[in-house]
Amino acid sequence: METADAVIIGGGLIGTSIAYQLGKRLNKVVLIEKAEIGGQTSGSCDKAIFLQSKKPGFPIKLARASRNMFHHLEEDLGMSFEFNPSGGMIIIESEKYKPFMQDFVANQRKAGMEVEMLDRKQALEQQPYLSPEIEGSTFCSEDAEVNPMRLTQAFAHGAEKENVDVRTYTAVTDIFIDHGQVTGVDTTKGPISTNLVINAAGPFASNIAEMVGVRLPIEPRRGAILITERVEPILNGSMLSSQYIAAKHVVGDHEMPPYGVGLSLGQTESGNILIGGSREFVGFDKTIPMKVVEAIAEHAQKIAPSLGDVKIIRTMAGFRPFTGDGLPIIDETPEVKGFIIAAGHEGDGIALSPITGKLVADLVEGKENVLLHPLKLSRFTD
Repeated sequence: METADAVIIGGGLIGTSIAYQLGKRLNKVVLIEKAEIGGQTSGSCDKAIFLQSKKPGFPIKLARASRNMFHHLEEDLGMSFEFNPSGGMIIIESEKYKPFMQDFVANQRKAGMEVEMLDRKQALEQQPYLSPEIEGSTFCSEDAEVNPMRLTQAFAHGAEKENVDVRTYTAVTDIFIDHGQVTGVDTTKGPISTNLVINAAGPFASNIAEMVGVRLPIEPRRGAILITERVEPILNGSMLSSQYIAAKHVVGDHEMPPYGVGLSLGQTESGNILIGGSREFVGFDKTIPMKVVEAIAEHAQKIAPSLGDVKIIRTMAGFRPFTGDGLPIIDETPEVKGFIIAAGHEGDGIALSPITGKLVADLVEGKENVLLHPLKLSRFTD
């Protein structure tokens, strides 16, 4: 039987980042992806690395540690992923969100974030196409942008340079256990003997964990994004709306905007505008109802009326791996030795991908890392 030091399940941003880091530490690492690299959640998201959207405390500390790794990551991986440290804004679209955002910014500043409040005039000077009816915005110089597909491919490229065996269109069908220890995996292209399996399957991580009898508190949360035709550059960095922040951090459908709609805006280097988004628990149904498309478009046009003249050419849907507390799980399961979870990043997979690879590598090597403690699976049962 073929053998490997580690098998990673999932070829998205998280799985490829882990593969890159483990490839530098282990002799033989195999990454298994059931479709193409970045073909699932990592290929169905916006392009923003938002630090100011994170909750104060540990979430900001974790995000900042990851953000710092981006500075030299293109050089390390040997491939551009269109990293742009342009800063980011949260648009305050109505008076009702102003007190909420003022408190939000005050708390972020106490946490050491470089974020400021802009009045209407200052916000419109930075983003002239926005509605003159907005109340203002925030601005954070620590926010940035990347191309998530190219970032995933760059991680995979870096992993292959470290002799990681990247296998696409291959699915894991079973995980073998002997006396509570992982001993291998079975795949659609044959079995692999290994004592270490990393579950980086994103929204599908719970399905993989069921193979070893482990229950994960991760469920898919669908998000929809509208993609426009190519237009001349009109956006200066990425933007969210204050309604987006409310939808992200408030749990309870009675307090959520319809379909969890909150504006996210970004423009690709090729000129397409990405208009998001929504947050819905609908299982793995990728069908985007027209009412959701209309709600996203209506919300976006209120904040940026000039978008009404831009054609939508397609939509895309992805599934955020939701844990409920806004943090991923990065931990070895107590029930099964050699089975590591690295999933549950919800909408923070882009921002946290570099640090996740390093944390998993530290976990595998038994290194002490204080950033791992709040990410343990046991926090949901203790």
